[in-house]
Amino acid sequence: MHGPSKSGAPVPVLPPQYQGMGMDSEWPLQDFIELGALPGAVPCARLHARQLMCEWGLTRLSDSTELLVSELVTNAMHASRAMEPITPVRLWLLTDKTRVLILVWDASPQPPAPVSVSGDAESGRGLLLVETISDKWDWYFPQDTGGKVVWAEIQAELQPMQHNARSEESGGEQE
Repeated sequence: MHGPSKSGAPVPVLPPQYQGMGMDSEWPLQDFIELGALPGAVPCARLHARQLMCEWGLTRLSDSTELLVSELVTNAMHASRAMEPITPVRLWLLTDKTRVLILVWDASPQPPAPVSVSGDAESGRGLLLVETISDKWDWYFPQDTGGKVVWAEIQAELQPMQHNARSEESGGEQE
């Protein structure tokens, strides 16, 4: 995280592969929310993500964004609750209208670790879901604040008009 933004909210350090890109030019729509590490944080984060996708005209990404936010915030909440003192969880949502970047920070220095789960287990599949639903995901340790950031990116599907235009450029062959 860098110093506060114009709104006073911490600005995330982007994942290493996105560094060097201008935050405002690369990600013109940005949002930040800080949540207490409480069970109610997860439904609040889900609703917040759904509302933003609607506001940003990205309803086609609402379900995937909501699920990713839910899994990442759940993991961050559990990591934060295991620490003394318990610290808040921070959520950023960024978009350029073709993709959404979700970043979730918690103060724990422990990297996210997938767990082996049995077929009838009721939990433990969060990172598997993140890997399956997102186009990319990873985590890193921000140097300025400690803790870790787990992030996921999803991209909008090509619209039929774009798909047809691409097919025509490649000789008109249909896929």
